[in-house]
Amino acid sequence: MGDDRHQQRQQRLKEQVDARIAAATETRGIMMVFTGNGKGKTTAAFGTALRAVGHGKKVGVIQFIKGEWPNGERNLLAQHGVEFQVMSTGFTWETQNRATDTAACQSVWQHAMRMLADDTLDLVLLDEITYMVSMDYLSLDDLERALAARPAHQSVILTGRGCHRALIERADTVTEMRPVKHAFDAGIQAQQGIDW
Repeated sequence: MGDDRHQQRQQRLKEQVDARIAAATETRGIMMVFTGNGKGKTTAAFGTALRAVGHGKKVGVIQFIKGEWPNGERNLLAQHGVEFQVMSTGFTWETQNRATDTAACQSVWQHAMRMLADDTLDLVLLDEITYMVSMDYLSLDDLERALAARPAHQSVILTGRGCHRALIERADTVTEMRPVKHAFDAGIQAQQGIDW
């Protein structure tokens, strides 16, 4: 009796899943946002980029904030033809210079606009871009215009805490990372290969 009920439940589930798959008929690039105060936003975005590269898709990456320090994702993905452009100043709390940070943001933003207009790119990752908007180094209007004008097949990922509500509304998929527990809070140092 138990096996029959299980099979019936699974059959109903299968029918529901099949119906949802059949109803999804639109094909276009999507906009994804990974935001929230928890760890894993960039990791999730790079997981998607890795998946895309594994399927033969062409990917471009813009990293705001991170600077020139070692980057395991770049080490791997660059070997597979993924272009990386990195804001050279690094963390804004280190530089403490608004003019320098704004200029660095605007410089790397030129590469982002080029990638967002590039018909050959299937996926563009704008890592930590939410900070550029919230700190007013990059105007929300400029970002929204570039997102709206991108090729129809191109997907884009935006990461960072405190994503502007207009970007959340525009996005097709939004994931909010919530912190539950983090090793760093317990005094454990960030580790190469785990945290970066």
